[in-house]
Amino acid sequence: MSVRTAHALPEAAWFKSSYSTGGGGECVEIAAAPETVLVRDSKRTTGPVLMVGVDAWSAFIRQAGRG
Repeated sequence: MSVRTAHALPEAAWFKSSYSTGGGGECVEIAAAPETVLVRDSKRTTGPVLMVGVDAWSAFIRQAGRG
């Protein structure tokens, strides 16, 4: 897992979590990139981007779905 500040993906590649609220609360956006999933704060779109491997992301989603 790593963090970077610049990315080359178009804005259209990003989408908000279905659990994000419309009231400006904690919102997470993700985008798929080759071999990684990118995660960022929707309120800081030019801020850091978390890069997660596809296998790690899949494990996270499976675990989150159990809760």
